[in-house]
Amino acid sequence: MPRTPAHPLLLASALLTAATACSVDWPETPSVAERPSTPTSAQSPSPSSAPAAVPSLTRAQTESALITETDLGDPWMPTEGAATWRDGLLKAAARPAECQRLLDTVYTDELFGTATGTRAVVALDDAWDGAQLRYQVVTQRPAEVESTLAWLRSLPRTCATFAATTAQGAVREGQVSGLEMPDVGDAREAVRLTLTGESAEGEFTLTLDVAAVRVGADALALTNGGIGEVSAEVTQGVAELGAARLAEVRKRGRAEV
Repeated sequence: MPRTPAHPLLLASALLTAATACSVDWPETPSVAERPSTPTSAQSPSPSSAPAAVPSLTRAQTESALITETDLGDPWMPTEGAATWRDGLLKAAARPAECQRLLDTVYTDELFGTATGTRAVVALDDAWDGAQLRYQVVTQRPAEVESTLAWLRSLPRTCATFAATTAQGAVREGQVSGLEMPDVGDAREAVRLTLTGESAEGEFTLTLDVAAVRVGADALALTNGGIGEVSAEVTQGVAELGAARLAEVRKRGRAEV
């Protein structure tokens, strides 16, 4: 029987409503990867007035800042493994070099490079459309996060259109466009990547939203993509909910020091 999908705007509205409920105790969610915590500063201070450093988030705090299937509801569920299109489409040779960097970055799921502090990651699957959402929270130097945001901002120019060739010799047409983001965190940026090609079943398009938000000395990154329908409103809603949750975790962390 055909499904009756939830309207993306209604889902986004529910996510934003949940973001205001800061008194809720969020469960600690196991991460798929983490690195040892090291101190960082909360922001890039000016030489004349450097504020006191804010302690880095602990592993438990970073994991509690993750977004889970409980937050999103149906049709999202814990992942059953890497999406089948990751190897077939993202492992490809592309030009110019910045487009290759984009494919490599979303394939390795390291938008900010190697994290300098704590890192927690979760992956969720859309059981209806086959999309996959990968979400992470990292403690990273603000200057390095800003560099990543500036790079994302440049991609709609440098990778507006490009070609990507898979290991099997199939050529995919790639496009990158800007994706509007809500005014969350201290800085944010997002793009939408599409890869179009042909298979035995006919023409297909992979759509992949890539978003990053800096919140003090911490940052969140997410990719939301698939061969079927991919909702920009879901990407935006998750980013807004995630930024609010990360800010609250940081606030609670300072209160506990």
